[in-house]
Amino acid sequence: MSFPWTKVGHGLAWFFNLNLDPYGQHEAERTDARNASQSHPNVEPYEERDPTAAEWLVSVTPTPLGIFRYFYRLFPFLHWITRYNLTWFVGDLIAGVTVGVVVVPQGMAYALLAELEPQYGLYSSFMGVLIYWFFATSKDITIGPVAVMSTVTGGIVSRAEEAIPDVPGHVVASALAVIIGSIVCFLGLARLGWIVDFIPLPSIAAFMTGSGINIAVGQVPTMMGMNSKKKHFSTRDPTYLVIINTLKNLKYTTIDAAMGLTALLMLYIIRGTCTYLAKRYPRREKVLFFVSTLRTAFVILLYTGISAGVNVYRRTNPLFSVLGEVPRGFQHAAVPNLDPKILSFFPSELPAAVIVVLIEHISISKSFGRVNNYVIDPSQELVAIGVSNLLGPFLGAYPATGSFSRTAIKAKAGVRTPFAGVITAIIVLLALYALTAVFWYIPQASLAAVIIHAVLDVVSPPNVVYQFWRISPLEVIIFFAGVLVTIFDTIEDGIYTTVCVSFAVFIFRLFQAKGRFLGIVKVRTVGDMRAGARVSESRSLSRNTSPEGDTKGPRYDGISSERNLFIPIYHEDDSNPLIAVEHPYPGVFIYQFSELFNYPNATRFLDGLTAGIFKATRRTDPDSLGKLGDRPWNNPGPRRGQAETDDTASRPTLRAVILDCAAVNNVDATAAQALIDVRNQLDRYAAPDAVEWRFAHVRNPWTRRALTAAGFGFARPRSERRWKPVFSVADLADAAEPLSSSGGSDEKGAARGGDDEEINVTQPPSVDEDESAGGRRAPVYGLNRPFFHADVQEALDAVLENVEHRPPAFKAS
Repeated sequence: MSFPWTKVGHGLAWFFNLNLDPYGQHEAERTDARNASQSHPNVEPYEERDPTAAEWLVSVTPTPLGIFRYFYRLFPFLHWITRYNLTWFVGDLIAGVTVGVVVVPQGMAYALLAELEPQYGLYSSFMGVLIYWFFATSKDITIGPVAVMSTVTGGIVSRAEEAIPDVPGHVVASALAVIIGSIVCFLGLARLGWIVDFIPLPSIAAFMTGSGINIAVGQVPTMMGMNSKKKHFSTRDPTYLVIINTLKNLKYTTIDAAMGLTALLMLYIIRGTCTYLAKRYPRREKVLFFVSTLRTAFVILLYTGISAGVNVYRRTNPLFSVLGEVPRGFQHAAVPNLDPKILSFFPSELPAAVIVVLIEHISISKSFGRVNNYVIDPSQELVAIGVSNLLGPFLGAYPATGSFSRTAIKAKAGVRTPFAGVITAIIVLLALYALTAVFWYIPQASLAAVIIHAVLDVVSPPNVVYQFWRISPLEVIIFFAGVLVTIFDTIEDGIYTTVCVSFAVFIFRLFQAKGRFLGIVKVRTVGDMRAGARVSESRSLSRNTSPEGDTKGPRYDGISSERNLFIPIYHEDDSNPLIAVEHPYPGVFIYQFSELFNYPNATRFLDGLTAGIFKATRRTDPDSLGKLGDRPWNNPGPRRGQAETDDTASRPTLRAVILDCAAVNNVDATAAQALIDVRNQLDRYAAPDAVEWRFAHVRNPWTRRALTAAGFGFARPRSERRWKPVFSVADLADAAEPLSSSGGSDEKGAARGGDDEEINVTQPPSVDEDESAGGRRAPVYGLNRPFFHADVQEALDAVLENVEHRPPAFKAS
């Protein structure tokens, strides 16, 4: 009795005149399954069933338990907070204090990059580390102001001052943070963290390198004091113009250069000395690490002390540029102003800003997760960074993301959990309330030196670029394209360039994918000790059972028994060209898809398939071309009065095509229709015979459904041809033994002997013999689709087994 929905579906199909089974799939599958079961009655029957759209909808529809887990995973700290202990706290305390000492001067310096007053950097530093730990899946990441995001924010603030001059810069920056936070938080809540994977490593390296050069060059005039008395040129110009203008205006260098250049030199001396001593004295490595880490704080304190000694009585006319007044506490806490005229300014600015937030945070968190042996959840990280930027502006913060330098410090300092962020927040809070009077004396040139020292660390060294060249030369072009655009234009355009060029290269590679014809080679494995053990055991059995007790036999030299290996015919995989590779059988072709098989590359794949087949075979029935007027225009035959010569007479006729689909995950309608067209084309070429299509390594049920809907995978009903079922079986759970167990390979395996005259390897029993002994086996894939095979070897065995069943007139090659 049919289900009501089935009857409704059949009624609609009749009304719309739909052919529900154009290839006779249901009848053919029943026949194929019946024939296979009759041929091997001792094998447990198994038939595949197509996945349905309803099942897919059920699989993606959230269940009550799934909804609970979704909300539970939004707060990862619940997984570990109940196990928090004193050991973890000590590690978090050390790391949190260390990062806090570093983030205070860095935060104020980066705020200047954002065209804001220094306190806004402290606000961003405080809110980032305070909020992030609730939602974090990384223990190492430190959220706060970073150089690149601050530079992008500064560019937006500068342009906003021209477009909407009545709106203060910090209001624009806070509104930008709210919008970015909303977008990123939505991406995280929708579990779209995978979109970051579209940006490859060379693009990220190019973005970081170009940005580092851009920022470092822009800070040189401040470090040299060129713009301290009078602004002679803009450091927001393209990098190459800033370099030119810096060289032109060297004559305006002031005493600020003494505070900047010496601070920069001291930073590098301390780091270099600590690195050298750590290698020389490994036992002091931990102490030297903390000395090196705190170099920024030490240099700022030193030069602040010098500045205070010089300017304590010159506050109205300081000798060199100083940071100036920093308000105590959160003087700018307020609800962010999302005025429409502010929001209308953002659309063209948002893509670059969002990409910077995503790239910096996710790439850093993934990198440190791999180094420290834990896995982050990219979507949850987007939630964390989104919420931090959503709530931060209520205290005056501007856009923040993950910091590479502070994250590295935190990881090396021995952080144990994300709770270390709370310790860092306390340090920043103390600085905001207790140290603001001291901040007035910080030299701006020294802060510029701190920025230069920090951003030059993100510039990719030549060794990294050379490694890109060795791995993928094309991606070096992407790298230099991004760097050059950043230097000669803007950071934003550099980001767009690298992302667009990377995507274009990906599409180009997808469209230009080429298939390969595989041939068969007999090989042996050298150095297989297990094979030697099996051979020794088989000799022992032979001596025990031999009536003469012959102990002579060949010496095992570490080479295992012979097997088949499928490699490209034309050695495209750089296999040894001295090895002769041939098609497995005259007229039988194995074709391997090297990439996904979808609409972008389906035509190119199949054009390569047909071209190779036509080059290596002949038409089965030459008379099928007919008279001159009946021949196709692209194959008109000989000129009038000339005899037709057939230079393909020595070639075999086309018998079968085996498609290796190991790289294919799904097949769309365009690819399926292209495959149908090629099947029809080759059937006409091989007429009156029909081409046999076999598929190997088709693992996705939806791909198998697509291919069966196109008429593949089963024998056509009412076909005159008969075929033998060839398929793989496996032990059922109650009878299976692992192949690695003692004797397992000899008892259950399908290993083929190499030279049977020399080595008497006990042959495994056949399926029927094993069943008679009480074993139970079942097919790996459904008997109703006998043209889908577990691997290429099985597909080839099936083709060769059924060659003898072809019509007698067309068996000859």
